Order: sequence, then structure tokens, then C-alpha cells
Amino acid sequence: MTSATIEIAGLSHAFGKLRVLESLDLRVTADEVLGVVGPSGCGKSTLLELAAGLEDPDRGTVAVAGDRKRSARLARCAYMPQRDLLLPWLSALDNTCIAPRNQGVSKHAARERAQPLFDRFGLAEFARSRPNQLSGGMRQRVAFLRTLLAGKPVLLLDEPFAALDAITRGEMQEWLAGALNAEARTVVLVTHDVEEALYLCDRVVVLSSRPASVMTELTPRAPRDPDRTAAVTDASFTALREEALESLHEGSR
Repeated sequence: MTSATIEIAGLSHAFGKLRVLESLDLRVTADEVLGVVGPSGCGKSTLLELAAGLEDPDRGTVAVAGDRKRSARLARCAYMPQRDLLLPWLSALDNTCIAPRNQGVSKHAARERAQPLFDRFGLAEFARSRPNQLSGGMRQRVAFLRTLLAGKPVLLLDEPFAALDAITRGEMQEWLAGALNAEARTVVLVTHDVEEALYLCDRVVVLSSRPASVMTELTPRAPRDPDRTAAVTDASFTALREEALESLHEGSR
């Protein structure tokens, strides 16, 4: 698996008469974790769908690893939607094996590929559990491992923790920080949580209300610090959070 860049130029997209994205320019470097925040309905999820090759833009270009073709974007991007979409009749381990199984890997070989990730990320004791036996946070961990096991150089994460309570969400942010540090990929994380974006990402872009354009870019000083509490209470972090919130407020007008 090689690293991949994402290059977006002059991107515009609409649903009928509803203009969602307008002349958007964005570049994500190889192995960078980019956060995207913006008002509800501004087109954040649409941006991920276009990057993933699930749709083609009305105008402008989206290129992954230099290739603009929709099939190439589909081949290089693994997309994690808001809902975990785990299959209830499969174990956690077999849910993560779906992508390699669809690629023709045998069940035994797929399980052998997945098991080390369960061990590494503290899920070994839940490998044989069914989804209904897992907490919300555990289900999201399994869904993330399933995204990793797709073996794609680009991960597109669409508000992966939106449905979790505040305490579990904080724990999952810390867990994901460790996972992203251990498994270098090019990542785009869409979230409505400014603190989450600033903690997890190397760079954060703030979008305006639709049709969305980039309002500002912010660069956290020490993304994915193992001590989340210390990171989010640091003076420089809180100042950056206020700047992001101010930009969000301005962009929502």
C-alpha cells in the first residue's frame, strides 16, 4: 500500500437547484490527517462522497494519487459512514473481514490478517462477539478496523463518533489518535465537533454554510497527544478552538 494525496480544484456540486459546494480548492498531502468542520448541511458528507468516487462533481476535479477517474478514487478510498453498519449475523472479527473476503481472500486468511489489529487495538476479547453484544464505542472501533482492513491508502471518516455520549466520545477520540499514529494513512475526518478535529488532525479546514467554501485553515501544535485531557486544556489549544468557533459563526451568517 502506497501513500496517496487528494487534490480538489474548483469543485462545485449541486442537488437540483440546491448548490452545496462552490469552487472549492483543497489539497491533502500523503499521510496527512485533515479535519473538515462546518455548519450542518454545508456539504461535508458530499465532499467525502465525491472524494470516494461515489459521485462525480458537477464542475471541477477530484484526484486521488493523481488520478481523477471515479473508478480510481473508489479503488483507493475506504469510506466509513456515520452509522457502523455492522452485519448482525457476523462476529466482530468477521465483520472486519468483509473487504478482504470480497477481494477473494479466504475466510481463514482474512481472519489471520484481521486478528493482529484486534490484538493491537485492545479488541482481542471481543473478536467473537456479535454486534448486539458490543457497546456503541466498541462497535465504532470494529467499524474503524473494518475500514483499515479494506487496505486502501485513503480513509474517509464521516462523523464516526456523532452518536456516542460525551464520555465515550472522548475515550474513542483518544483511541483513534493511537490508531492513526500506528497506521499511517491519508485521512479526511468530517466532524461537527471542533475540539475533536483539532485534537485528531494535523490540519483543520473550516467551511462556510452552503454553498461551502473554505473559510480558514488551522494547524494544531501537537495533534493526537496520548494525553487527550492535557491536550484539549492547553492554552494554545483553547485559543485555536475559539478561533475555529469564531470562524464557524462567521461562516454560518
